[in-house]
Amino acid sequence: MRHLILSTLLLLGLAPAQATPQPPLVEHQLTVHIDPATGTLEASDRLRLPAGLEDTLLLLDAGLTPTVGDETATLTPVGRRGHLAVYRLRHAGTGPVTLDYRGQIRHGLRRQIEGVGRDRQWSLGTIDSDGIFLSGASGWYPLLPGQRLRFALDVTLPAGWIAVSQGSGPGAAPESGRSRWRETQPQESIYLVAAPFTLYRDSSEGIATQVYLRTPDPTLARRYLDATATYLRDYGARIGPYPYAKFALVENFWESGYGMPSFTLLGSRVIRLPFILHTAYPHEILHNWWGNGVYVDADSGNWSEGLTNYLADYWQRERAGTGVEARREMLKAYADHVHHGEDVPLSAFRARHDGGSQAIGYGKGAMVFHMLRRRLGDETFDAGLRRFYADNGFRAAGYAELRRAFEQVSGTDLGDFFAAWVERPGAPTLALDGVRLEQHDGQIEVHGEIRQTQPGAPFPLYLPLRLALPDDSSRTVWIDTTERTQAFGIALEQRPLALAVDPGFDVFRTLLPGETPVALGNLFGAEQGLILLPSRAPAALLDGYRALAERWRAGHPGWRVALDSAFETLPEHGAIWLLGWENRHRATFERAVPAPTAAPPTQRLDGLDSIVLTAARGEQPLAWLGTELAEALPALARKLPHYGKYGYLGFVGARAENRLKGQWPSGPSALTQRFAPASR
Repeated sequence: MRHLILSTLLLLGLAPAQATPQPPLVEHQLTVHIDPATGTLEASDRLRLPAGLEDTLLLLDAGLTPTVGDETATLTPVGRRGHLAVYRLRHAGTGPVTLDYRGQIRHGLRRQIEGVGRDRQWSLGTIDSDGIFLSGASGWYPLLPGQRLRFALDVTLPAGWIAVSQGSGPGAAPESGRSRWRETQPQESIYLVAAPFTLYRDSSEGIATQVYLRTPDPTLARRYLDATATYLRDYGARIGPYPYAKFALVENFWESGYGMPSFTLLGSRVIRLPFILHTAYPHEILHNWWGNGVYVDADSGNWSEGLTNYLADYWQRERAGTGVEARREMLKAYADHVHHGEDVPLSAFRARHDGGSQAIGYGKGAMVFHMLRRRLGDETFDAGLRRFYADNGFRAAGYAELRRAFEQVSGTDLGDFFAAWVERPGAPTLALDGVRLEQHDGQIEVHGEIRQTQPGAPFPLYLPLRLALPDDSSRTVWIDTTERTQAFGIALEQRPLALAVDPGFDVFRTLLPGETPVALGNLFGAEQGLILLPSRAPAALLDGYRALAERWRAGHPGWRVALDSAFETLPEHGAIWLLGWENRHRATFERAVPAPTAAPPTQRLDGLDSIVLTAARGEQPLAWLGTELAEALPALARKLPHYGKYGYLGFVGARAENRLKGQWPSGPSALTQRFAPASR
């Protein structure tokens, strides 16, 4: 969530200035009455301002009307910044200033398109009979740009409604309509979320664990309470003490995936997906160390998303034994979504807004931390994390502070590493040349060279070379190089079967042909493409396919929708989606499917109502979708963009429940050299 708030503040020209390590705090003592039915908020804020703010700007949502309750203070309107009204506050500076204000906040939901078929809803802030969502960027309380704060918050709502904020709370009997929240640690914003929740509570090693559900479900709540305790314990042992009094799962009234200080706000559908407990949920918990426990210095790049992705999402994959696949998927997402001229360095990443920014900030960011871990070793890497956290709790920090922490624990100069991987865009492209076997004094030696072929300067690499040996063992040698061309020689006791450069995708680099098969991400990441509808399909199916195609095309001028009858043959360039078993070009697609099958690969399969396949003609990605159920197409339109790493899928029912998923096998890599067996 904090990346959305940061983006809003940057848009309004209100980004917090880089301050001293611990800037003075504004203290808010808020008493708030809210009527969800009318969208009305009535509040009183007793402000204690630090010295130097006797004459300062103050912002409130333009739907609120403020008055000053002190004779020694004046409040003068001076203009607007977007949805915020700007005031000049002058006061004597001898005591607290009380502001009273009331009005409506109802901005509604907005749609942000993040890629072909992918969008999300968000709101500047709203008070509605379905629920309340107020962030600092909404201006629901007096906002002083550039200042950190702490607060006490008393909220009165209709009986049965409970308010949630960061810190400790909600007090006794919150279902009566009265909730109390306190946070004494420096904060960047105050959140207020409310609905007619059912509250479930527990604790873990002195930390309150909470679940707020819009529909009572004690079984679901227990799963989240138990998972919360596990993640808090695991991350606390690895990084340092959890920085807040509680962590809460809060069910939102639209589909969201937000992480606020000490709670996460997830949509009703999201929290009931079984995999969320092991993917998005630990990610949001970990943000309380990275992003909400150590703040992001906005001037130097958002490091927290990459680090959180690495220690949460990726870590879960590594523990499950699929780390190699996870790393390859991050490299493939970069190849699919970061187009020519759109690449930026990590130091320029602020927040995710589409597939390309996610591939850089989350994927490349995670891979850079992985390369640092490989270089330093697990124990030193974890020691660096603990040092960084201990030194920067509730302070803004950037890549310079990360570098300093890792250098202090390792005794290693990491200047070149951070300069190349944080300050430069792009990725190295590797080539393996001149590989040969030599025999000297009874030993086998493998010689060759690794070249970086990308434009621009070479990247510093800590690169694994793996040799497969006849006894089913292997040997890995790590090469530390900053050269464009690096020669190597490796002595062995036996003749190797093969040599592979970075076979486990431990280095952030450009994938070569054969290293990754075609998948849905190739199509959803394409800037231009064509979606062909089956002109001979029954009317209900054709209408459903057309609605799916138009949803995917929305906001992407490079994509077109047409009937299959408009083309005698498939165009040979650009990504192409074929829809329907009735599509006239299905046979052309079948010839391009990578896995040979005894029957046509797009045949109807028992037990599956909807099938999705990918294929490639050279470098041209193709995909085909066939379904028996027109009523399944809205769910498929929503779900398929989230299956980008898969090459084939199968679904059942109108809700498109997944029953089959997989990736096509990889082909030979140019970074692998196989050796002929020794002659006898």
